[in-house]
Formats: sequence, C-alpha cells, structure tokens
Amino acid sequence: MSAVDQSILYTFTKSKTSPAPADMPIVTFHKNGQTYRDEVAPKSNLVVRAGIKAYPYPHLQYQCGMGKCATCATRVLSGAEHLPPPNWKEKKQLGERLDQGWRLTCQLWIEHDIELQQD
Repeated sequence: MSAVDQSILYTFTKSKTSPAPADMPIVTFHKNGQTYRDEVAPKSNLVVRAGIKAYPYPHLQYQCGMGKCATCATRVLSGAEHLPPPNWKEKKQLGERLDQGWRLTCQLWIEHDIELQQD
C-alpha cells in the first residue's frame, strides 16, 4: 500500500471512529456560584457520565437516573432549542417548571453546546 493510500485509509478510519474536536458539545454547568465547563462526546447523558465519575461529576446532583425523582433537575440557560420536547416523565416531575426552562438531566442526550444551572 502506498503512503497516499495509507494516509487516506487513516483519515477515513479516524473520522469513522472518533469525532473531530469541533463536533464535541461543550457543557457549561453552574452550581453554587461556580462555573464548570468541559467537552463531552456527542449523545452523552450527563447523569450516566456523573455515575462513572466523569464530568460533570462531582457537581451534578442526581439520584435515580430514570426520571422518577427529579433530583437531577437543571435549568437550561442556553441551548434549549437543540433539545427534544420534554417527555412524559419530565412533564410529570417538573410540571410548571418546564415553562421556566427546567429539564431532567437524566432524560437528555447532549448533542450541541448547552449551559445548565442547578440549585
């Protein structure tokens, strides 16, 4: 295999196995007057990540991870336009808080930059 063929193969394989850094969503997380910011892989669930002690651990408060307790409720400050509509679990747990920008973090799979605040 020529050097050009190897370069093309490497570029193709690399693009299929790992996203380019520009494709990594940035999560900005506000808690207790502090701001934390990091990249996450596309389609990441922040509660799953916290459960394996990855960012936003140890800052994100969570418990069940199934939309039953609302411990992981966060207010979306920016990026809400990229999220799907609230599901029935969020509607049941958050009620009128949905209108104020609250979402259950355990029910979100992050694909775009987002800014969250948790009290």
